[in-house]
Amino acid sequence: MIETFQSRGEAICRRMALEMQKLGFSDEQLLKLRPVYSDASFETSRDPYSGEAALCGSWRDARGQRIGEIKFHGDGSFFAEYDVVLPHPTDARWFVEGVTAWGRDETIKAEPKLLAALGD
Repeated sequence: MIETFQSRGEAICRRMALEMQKLGFSDEQLLKLRPVYSDASFETSRDPYSGEAALCGSWRDARGQRIGEIKFHGDGSFFAEYDVVLPHPTDARWFVEGVTAWGRDETIKAEPKLLAALGD
């Protein structure tokens, strides 16, 4: 089942990396920050709403803490989020919590999750 979604999952990861790039993170930073589809650990679960099988992936850091997830639903829809947890690279007013992607089939929408930076 994982291979069924591989090309879509890789496209979703590229789109999330593009959102990070648009914020101004450098190519060097992106190599460390971006989600990589094949680095996720996958399992299937039952969607409580539809009852259909869903493929759920998790990304974890070196300490085993979850830093992202990607979920493919039986109806073709998906949702992904990935932690960035860094100050905005070009605008000190913001802190980048992460990036989120969602959509259905080949349609991928994405946006960064920004928080107001703490003032002095």
